[in-house]
Amino acid sequence: MISTANITMQFGAEPLFENISAKFGNGNRYGLIGANGCGKSTFMKILSGVLTPSSGNVSITPGHKLGVLSQDQFAFEQYTVIDAVIMGDKKLWEIKQERDRIYALPEMSEEDGMRVAELESEYAELDGYSAESRAGDILLQAGIEESYHYGLMQQVAPGWKLRVLLAQALFANPDILLLDEPTNNLDIHTISWLEEELKQRKCTMIIISHDRHFLNAVCTHMADIDYGELRIYPGNYDYFLEASGLQREQLLASNAKKAAEISELQEFVNRFGANASKAKQASSRAKRMEKIKLDEVKTSSRISPSIRFGEGKNCTVRHWSSNTWVTALVMRYCSVAVTCYWKPAANWPSSVRTAWVKPPCCVVW
Repeated sequence: MISTANITMQFGAEPLFENISAKFGNGNRYGLIGANGCGKSTFMKILSGVLTPSSGNVSITPGHKLGVLSQDQFAFEQYTVIDAVIMGDKKLWEIKQERDRIYALPEMSEEDGMRVAELESEYAELDGYSAESRAGDILLQAGIEESYHYGLMQQVAPGWKLRVLLAQALFANPDILLLDEPTNNLDIHTISWLEEELKQRKCTMIIISHDRHFLNAVCTHMADIDYGELRIYPGNYDYFLEASGLQREQLLASNAKKAAEISELQEFVNRFGANASKAKQASSRAKRMEKIKLDEVKTSSRISPSIRFGEGKNCTVRHWSSNTWVTALVMRYCSVAVTCYWKPAANWPSSVRTAWVKPPCCVVW
């Protein structure tokens, strides 16, 4: 488990977020979401220990291993690709480095011999002898060809370095996995592999992604940063949209009901406050009015402009099971609907009513 206690991060006069206390555990997969600039990556860096918060602290269950998707694509340029992946298991990598250093000595002392024997035992316990094979398997699944595995990272194209770093984060089988935009530069096949890979793992995950389909496929919970705070919702991204929207609607409805009650009570007090026969009732209503408190409705950090046209008629709908050009598959299971947002003239021929398309129109894939 990884948890935060009263985490506040402040740059300048205004805090980015404040007093965030949350627990992430039980093998759940959390999608960390929020508007651009709300502090998702900053919060992730605090969890990973890269940043120190203005106040508060982060704690990890003792003995639990933390895996992080590195955001520095050029931090491992002088290492081979396979070594960069193995470095994801820090303890194994440290033992390997010390072991290799001793074996490289011109002469080995008795003390060196005893030390290397200890290292060999620890190396075996961590399954070090299969490390290169395991790292290679993950690289292949991530789309990195075997011919690159023993080349230097500096020879790997920038767009493909992220795949190596993703393999690095997965390599150590961590108890807690932090992934910031793991699908960047991945093709659809590799994303599908990653979805299944993450769902099969039993560790707790916190994932930042702008791909709602990926979040729906992978996540069991949503951790939403908004209104300067963090709220956790069970379910995937679609469920979050429904639940958070309903929650806000209920809050606004509750406030509207309270405001109406306050207005009614105030009206009675204004009318009968000076009336001796009803002064007691007016006083009672005034006290009751003072006890009614409207819930705070904070301003969301999300800015979501939306343009919605009225519904029209589908003037043409086409379906293909597949289509090819020479030997390359161009499309498969594709549906296209072209929708016009006006009513065609009644005297148009049926063929024109079906085929005529001009803006504005909507193409749905």
